[in-house]
Amino acid sequence: MKENNRSKFASKIGVILASAGSAVGLGNIWRFPTEAGENGGAAFILIYICCILLLGLPVMISEFLIGRHTHANASTAFEQLAPKRKQWRWVGRLGVLSGIMIFSFYSVVAGWTVNYTVEAGLNRFNQMVGDGQENVYAQYFNSFVTDPIMPTLYLVLFILLTHFVVARGIEKGIERFSKLMMPTLFLLLLVLAGFALTTQGAAEGLKFLFQPDFSKIDSSVILSAMGQAFFSLSIGLGCLCTYASYFRKEVNLTRTAGSVALIDTFVAIVSGLIIFPAVFSVPGMEPTEGPSLVFVALPNIFHIVFADMPILAYTLPFLFYFLLILASLTSTISMHELITAYVHETYHLSRKKTTYLVTGIVLVLGVLCSLSLGIGSEYTIGGLGLFDIFDYLTAKWMLPIGGLLTALFTGWYLDRKIVWEEITNQGTLRFYGFRVFMFILKFITPLGIFLIFLDQLGAFNWF
Repeated sequence: MKENNRSKFASKIGVILASAGSAVGLGNIWRFPTEAGENGGAAFILIYICCILLLGLPVMISEFLIGRHTHANASTAFEQLAPKRKQWRWVGRLGVLSGIMIFSFYSVVAGWTVNYTVEAGLNRFNQMVGDGQENVYAQYFNSFVTDPIMPTLYLVLFILLTHFVVARGIEKGIERFSKLMMPTLFLLLLVLAGFALTTQGAAEGLKFLFQPDFSKIDSSVILSAMGQAFFSLSIGLGCLCTYASYFRKEVNLTRTAGSVALIDTFVAIVSGLIIFPAVFSVPGMEPTEGPSLVFVALPNIFHIVFADMPILAYTLPFLFYFLLILASLTSTISMHELITAYVHETYHLSRKKTTYLVTGIVLVLGVLCSLSLGIGSEYTIGGLGLFDIFDYLTAKWMLPIGGLLTALFTGWYLDRKIVWEEITNQGTLRFYGFRVFMFILKFITPLGIFLIFLDQLGAFNWF
């Protein structure tokens, strides 16, 4: 497949940072500590890392080689590689539809992070003294997300930030901002982790993260770890396939995938280093706080742990929520590009018009998702509002199906010669584990994803 004149990433570091940015997001800093906290800490992390190797990497490499070989958007890539089986193009289209839905409700949560950054910057969290209230931070969070105005304004601001980056193109927009945002994200992670390790709960937090209790491992923990690996790397969405379509021919796909997986795992574990030492520093606080940990428990934790150090009590919450903005932004940029590339190349609109169109669609859907948590909560389907519907459909159905079909396509349908040529860069790179890779891709990965899929549907009551 000859390269066309599409834009390309200009540097290898740009490739790695942009791809890592696609994977790194709220799933690492919000979902990972939640899952680790609810599933035993270190034992969960060990299984998670195994799942990254057996489940995440093979599908990531598959998306990379499909995108790089065709230099096309996710839908067209499958269509080009399976000209006699047009139905495969629906794998890419499913990813694009998933991207629209995830971008819409994900931006709502990202808007919350913008609000919390502003509130932390104004020092309002430390001024919230709970005069007898059961939980002033929970009351604040519930009041904010159900408000019809402020969450919508922050949502719009966040989507416009994403639009600004994508509108500048691949090299001047996505690559340049990835080179700026990802190192900044890493620096903030390390600074926050350094301060967290000075708290009195540091030893207990490290023990929870790195000293496994194998008695806590059961089928539920294994499946949760598999699911986290799956969603953390953005598998089945098509963002990585789209980014790979901008790779140059000399990019080492396996090394890039390994680097992305390593960065993604590093961010997740360092997020645990930030959160759990702080959690164990507050009597009565448990790591099993669940999804409310970041927006309800952490403001209280920061306030209590650093009460005697006003500067840190002010600075650390601000830095943490600013970190969440960066992580959210790197993910939504890749989702915007996934949709933009598809519409631009399929319907032959100019990139500028396409970018505005995609932004407009997501703005409308995002606002509706935000309102569904408040004044629109009475409008439901099956008891779920639009925010929860988008979350449910993508997490439990569309992404697992997309990842499963990608593995099956590469492992069973795609010409093995194409797989070999892309992984070895036309035979110029060594790859001794090719047969093992194909075995994992054909059997282990589909089985793992299928088990996640069944677990999401609640089919493991018997397990």
